[in-house]
Amino acid sequence: MIAAHATGRPSLKRRPVLSPNRLRFGAIGAGAIAVGAALLAIAPLASLAVLAFGPTDDLWQHLIRYVIPPALVQTALLLVGVAAVTIVIGVGTAWAVTTFQFPGRDTLTWMLALPLAIPTYIVAYVYVDLLGFFGPVQAALRAPFGWKSAADYWFPSVRSLPGAILLMGLVLYPYVYLAARAMFQTQAAQFAEAARVLGARPLRLALQISLPLARPAIAVGVALALLETLNDIGLSEYLGVQTLTLSIFTTWLNRNSLPGAAQIACALLVFVAALILLERYGRSGRSFTAMTQQGARFSSRIVLKGPARFVAALACFAPVVLGFLLPAGYLVAEVIERGLLVGFDPGLIRPALTTVALAAAATLLVLALAFSAIAAARYLRHAFIDACVAIAGIGYAIPGTVLALGLLTPLVLVDEGFNAIARAFGGAGVGLIFAGSVAALIIAYVIRFLAIALGFGQAGFARIAPEFDDVARMLGAGPATLARTIHWPLIRPAIWGAALLVFVDCLKELPATLLLRPLNVETLSTYIYQFATRGSFEEGALAALIIVAVGIPAVLMITRHADARFIPRRR
Repeated sequence: MIAAHATGRPSLKRRPVLSPNRLRFGAIGAGAIAVGAALLAIAPLASLAVLAFGPTDDLWQHLIRYVIPPALVQTALLLVGVAAVTIVIGVGTAWAVTTFQFPGRDTLTWMLALPLAIPTYIVAYVYVDLLGFFGPVQAALRAPFGWKSAADYWFPSVRSLPGAILLMGLVLYPYVYLAARAMFQTQAAQFAEAARVLGARPLRLALQISLPLARPAIAVGVALALLETLNDIGLSEYLGVQTLTLSIFTTWLNRNSLPGAAQIACALLVFVAALILLERYGRSGRSFTAMTQQGARFSSRIVLKGPARFVAALACFAPVVLGFLLPAGYLVAEVIERGLLVGFDPGLIRPALTTVALAAAATLLVLALAFSAIAAARYLRHAFIDACVAIAGIGYAIPGTVLALGLLTPLVLVDEGFNAIARAFGGAGVGLIFAGSVAALIIAYVIRFLAIALGFGQAGFARIAPEFDDVARMLGAGPATLARTIHWPLIRPAIWGAALLVFVDCLKELPATLLLRPLNVETLSTYIYQFATRGSFEEGALAALIIVAVGIPAVLMITRHADARFIPRRR
């Protein structure tokens, strides 16, 4: 060991004796946060199980006869249809931009992810207006042909299960596209070149090599798209598709039956569990290891010529137009036509400020919980803490409607505890602190989107070599110093990426917001929802455009993060 210098600086011989204890003492606090995050995620599910055993009188007979069977069928068909659409569009476009070179290819690689910036319910509102009887499409058809009424011609109804499947697929396919593209790009040139030497055409190469290797990533992308499908309530309600999620909403609010809604929610959780199992099965039996940066060679793209290059460009551009440019352009046109910027509605200011405040508060809490939990797992290196971190991330798999229903009882119990304490000290009750305030919304956002920050945090910490921590400990650094001087500078990009995505997801969240918001509290999503339910969605076009505009940077961050995480940099 190095002895102390004459300058009076403490020697390394004295410091290591205290630093491990200091590190472990500080990590206990982070470990407690990890345990708390896990309990927070479990609480709604436990509450839901208890609620499901409550009395429903004769309601259950009605539900089992008229509500649940058609909702099960509609939900299953919706999931199967969305899976098919997202796979066809997502995998097809990812394969095209990775394998071929054609006009506009470089721009389309990031534009294909833009539909994620538009919430599904906004797309539903836009297309109903565009394709409805009084919309511009049918009006343009009636004018040249002289049609007077709907009885004179047939036009497909967007308010149907096929319409819901198509619109959901157009918005959610980027989950599959990003995952498949990242995996296609990591496949080294040896595979493709060997197959081409043996005479394999691009389609055969994709079916026999590229797609089997990319199956785990595709399974993850499809699972995320289907979880978002289960979470939706705005699109399915507006298009008249009776899903299990919508049945929970109507049973709770319209029939005023928490136990009945909880029982339907338990049935919905079976779908969630099935999706997770299918995703695990899709990744089983397949392993893929990317070549190292030094040894990797990437296959050159095939330059398309003649009509094929324009066909490829149009095939990739069509989802961008239908899933993003057309809805976004419609919103811009409505804002301009109705003068929503010039004649700005002051009533929009309060929902906008409320939305920003709620999203900012939830984002800060999510970041604090997620990165503290991951730091605890890194410091303590204990299987129990690792399990708590994994459990804390299950909230993203819980639909917002189910989450809101499960949170209600725990929040009321906490409020009753505070009231009992206040009365024990001779004071009056403090009322509903959590269940009756915006705190319920913030807690729901934190549970639902904690998984996003956990994913970014784990990716960020994985890039920090453990040797950095060891050297800092030898120099006597405690947890706070270690986090401030080493971890924070190195994981800062991951923190900003997680913050942006969580913030935008909070802006878009509709189901949990509808069910947990206090009276007279509006967010941008509920502001839009109210106009849509009154049949005047166009009046809320500016609020919808704000959500879309804020979502675009988040989508670009997702695209950049996917490339940075899966693709070695080329020299």
